[in-house]
Amino acid sequence: MEKSAEIEQVVREVEEVDEIEIKGLTDEEVQKRIQEGKVNGDQDVKTKSVGKIIADNVFTLFNAIFVAIAVILVVNLFTTKHDHFAVHDFSDFGFLIVMLINLAIGIIQELKAKKTIDKLSLLSAPKVTVLRNGEEKEISLKDIVLDDIVVLSAGRQICSDSVVADGFIEVNESLITGEPDAIPKKKGDELLSGSFVVSGTAKTKVIRIGKDNYATKISSGAKYIKNCPSEIRRTLIKFIRFMGILIIPLGAALFCVKYFLHGNPWSETVRAVMGSLIGMIPSGLVALTSAVFCVSVIRLSKHKALAQDLYCVETLARVNVLCLDKTGTLTEGSMEVEEVLPETDDDYALILKNVVALTQDNNVTANALKEKFSEGEVFENVERVIPFSSKYKFSGFIKEGTAYLLGAPEFIAKNGLGEETENKIKEYAENGRRVLALVKCEAFEEENVPAEVTLVALVIISDKIRKEAPDTLKFFDEQGVEIKIISGDNPITVSKIAERAGVKNFDRYVDATTLDTEEKLNDALDEYTVFGRTTPDQKLTLVKLLKKKKKTVAMTGDGVNDVLALRESDCSIAMASGSDAAKNVSQLVLLDSNFACLPRAVAEGRRTINNLERSASLFIAKTMYNLLLAIAFLFISMELPFEPRHMTFISFVTIGLPSAVLALEPNKELVTGGFFRKVLSNALPLSLTVLVCVVTATLASKAFGDQISREQLSTVCTVITGFIGLLYVAKVSWPLNAWRIVMLVCLILIMVGAFFIRLPFFDAPKFYGLSTDFNKPMIILLGSIGGGSVPLFVGMIFAGRAVDKKLIGKRIKLLDSFDKKGE
Repeated sequence: MEKSAEIEQVVREVEEVDEIEIKGLTDEEVQKRIQEGKVNGDQDVKTKSVGKIIADNVFTLFNAIFVAIAVILVVNLFTTKHDHFAVHDFSDFGFLIVMLINLAIGIIQELKAKKTIDKLSLLSAPKVTVLRNGEEKEISLKDIVLDDIVVLSAGRQICSDSVVADGFIEVNESLITGEPDAIPKKKGDELLSGSFVVSGTAKTKVIRIGKDNYATKISSGAKYIKNCPSEIRRTLIKFIRFMGILIIPLGAALFCVKYFLHGNPWSETVRAVMGSLIGMIPSGLVALTSAVFCVSVIRLSKHKALAQDLYCVETLARVNVLCLDKTGTLTEGSMEVEEVLPETDDDYALILKNVVALTQDNNVTANALKEKFSEGEVFENVERVIPFSSKYKFSGFIKEGTAYLLGAPEFIAKNGLGEETENKIKEYAENGRRVLALVKCEAFEEENVPAEVTLVALVIISDKIRKEAPDTLKFFDEQGVEIKIISGDNPITVSKIAERAGVKNFDRYVDATTLDTEEKLNDALDEYTVFGRTTPDQKLTLVKLLKKKKKTVAMTGDGVNDVLALRESDCSIAMASGSDAAKNVSQLVLLDSNFACLPRAVAEGRRTINNLERSASLFIAKTMYNLLLAIAFLFISMELPFEPRHMTFISFVTIGLPSAVLALEPNKELVTGGFFRKVLSNALPLSLTVLVCVVTATLASKAFGDQISREQLSTVCTVITGFIGLLYVAKVSWPLNAWRIVMLVCLILIMVGAFFIRLPFFDAPKFYGLSTDFNKPMIILLGSIGGGSVPLFVGMIFAGRAVDKKLIGKRIKLLDSFDKKGE
């Protein structure tokens, strides 16, 4: 990369400074730069503020409708009754208590999830060592200012574009370029943010901060929380908009028909219409959904997975293509000595220990040797230590006139090591191994290695495969998830590593440099599993092409070169050890950089989706049968059977309690079918059964004339609706276990107890508008229609299974028409 005039000026400055003069900025200089805005700042994606969370939960369409209904009911109450108010007079406002409970649950769970995310984000935030006032000081990345002197050593990430002011380091720029080779950097050389130090130490001067950094510029088009492709969220938004559009004109039409056309009393008409509207609103569904996803985020945090998006667990559970990188995913990002092939009687283990100990190298190869050869003494009478040089590709030492060198065979032995040995080396290299030659020769000066060397041993080093990788990959294969390995490394090497990790079809690999058109990349997706030498743009194109094929794509990555592909994928997963840019755009960050927790995330997503399908069907069923009843009673001259207090009671018994229990249960079933399709098909039998039974009970009551009052008829309809609701709760709870049986028994006791709880401060029958005067007509209606509801409900279930899917699909399309963008 060519140096700009700005960088050349900085280079001239650092070349004029001696090491003893590098003391860093003073506190006054730091404060001045902060005041001038020359500070890195926090470039991370922010979670919602507390105020935003509260506002999002409070200011919703349905909450506004609830408040409007409450105002109408207050006006109606005070215009019809002026004194002697009792507790039960305000029972029609019970829906506000439900609304407030849902509001509290949604806010508390989202705040709890925010706290978890913020805490984990803080723990994983990178730190930087800088020189200030002549002393080393550790600060947060956001506190770096322009011209800061940053102290770098092996393993440190370069967080701001800098120029080496003193020292020598080797830098791995794979997170930027995808190329794994270490690049030497000396005084005056530029360092780019996103790379990290492999070996050496240096003091560097910061030349760019904040949005001007190289890594930040690359990720600027992707560094924001994207709209998550959550089918549940999208469906709920569509459904809410649909009901929001429908509920107001339908309520107005129902009131006009009942009051003006059928001549029903004003007060009763207002209460009945408001009760119908309350029943049409799935008030707790959105809050329950948010709460369930918040619980999922908190559960995942216990497995060292930081979910930065509430809905990412759902998306991951639906994924059918998983794109993996090699380094840090299949491998640990480190090396291991797999085998040593001795050629002489020399103590190669002791020699190798001393090569590492004396040169003090701290790269992945040296660390592998340290782990394998840790025993033995360190030589004292060493004539010369030869540090590793990326230019000459070897390191070693000279003792008693003999040089022992370790490095790449092609660099260390100019005349070769013999045909048999070289064939052996070639075979190992083709199988994805790295081969180092340990040789000895006469002592030499500078880098003038003698042409003739004696081979002491061949050291076979390989990438360390994650122990859990085979089991994790096997899990995804059994779940029907297709694996694609997309790497910047040599495709043959990646293929061999994929074989060791247990990737299916590992031998189907391709060099992406040969795929120079989008058409070739598209065709390659159907043919190959392993893609090597891929560029960042190609990674992005591959993800886009997979999505065009109607695939749900998850992408793992750790580098700046992965950012665009991560941003495009349906579910983006980053390693905590990777670049900050990759973590910022990802929905899921693996805090231990181990993708073995992904099966747990998938299981959590399945639990969430399957349980929400059951719970959501309870809410949708209530909305549907109230909608159908409202339409039916436009043509029936009799009054609507339900008032707001009745809907509060029914919702509490058949929806509120069971949905909360069912939504948080364990569930490992596979996710099949669309969310709305399944919810609608589950809700239809209940909705139609309630419609038929309530209309039948209302019409049949005419046969008894004045023997059955309006309050008694409302009680009959409430009991029948509650009974059918409990039948449905039993259905979705099947197979029954101890907890579900306890839940059902409690629901039955609550429903029966509502007729008998009479306390000085709370008279349940009056509060819920339930008649305790069970005369003969009431018993006949309850017995005949309630008993008939059981075979009718069972019949509806079997009939529902035979409903043409195209009919449901048309209804989905109807909802889609309200928002073509799906948001």
